[in-house]
Amino acid sequence: MSCMSAKDIYHYAVKNALIKEGWKITNDPLVLRYGADKTEIDLGAERLLAAERDSEKIAVEVKSFIGRSKINDLEVAVGQYVLYRNLLERLKSERELYLAVAERAFFIAFQESAMGAMLLEDEQINMLIFDPKEEVILKWIKQRATGT
Repeated sequence: MSCMSAKDIYHYAVKNALIKEGWKITNDPLVLRYGADKTEIDLGAERLLAAERDSEKIAVEVKSFIGRSKINDLEVAVGQYVLYRNLLERLKSERELYLAVAERAFFIAFQESAMGAMLLEDEQINMLIFDPKEEVILKWIKQRATGT
C-alpha cells in the first residue's frame, strides 16, 4: 500500500532557486529502492529533488518547519535526513544530500535551538538555506566530504 504525500509548501521555491543557480532538475521525486523497500523520500509533506550541475549531483530534502513543535519538526527532519543519507551511501549514489530550510527556520531550529545546533554538528548535516519569497539560495553548508 502506498500513498502520495503532498509536496512541502517550499518545494517549488527550492526547485526554482536551484534552477536559477544553473542546476538541472533530474528527478522530482528521486525514488530510492533498497531490498524490497522503496521510498520516494516523500514522507509527510516533503519532497526530494535531485539535481546536477557539471559533475556535481545532489539530492535535496525540503523541510518547512511549520509544525506546532520545533523539537518534533527537528526530530522528523533529522531522522529523515539520516535515513536518506544512509540509503544513498548504501546504494553507492554519487549524490550529496542536503536539507533545505528557509532562513528563518534555520535560525530557529539550528542556531537558536541548542538541540538543533548539536544535531547539525553531530550528524554532519549538509544544509541549503533559502529565501522562500525570492526563491533564491542564500547559503550552502557542506559538512561532509564526498565518499565518507
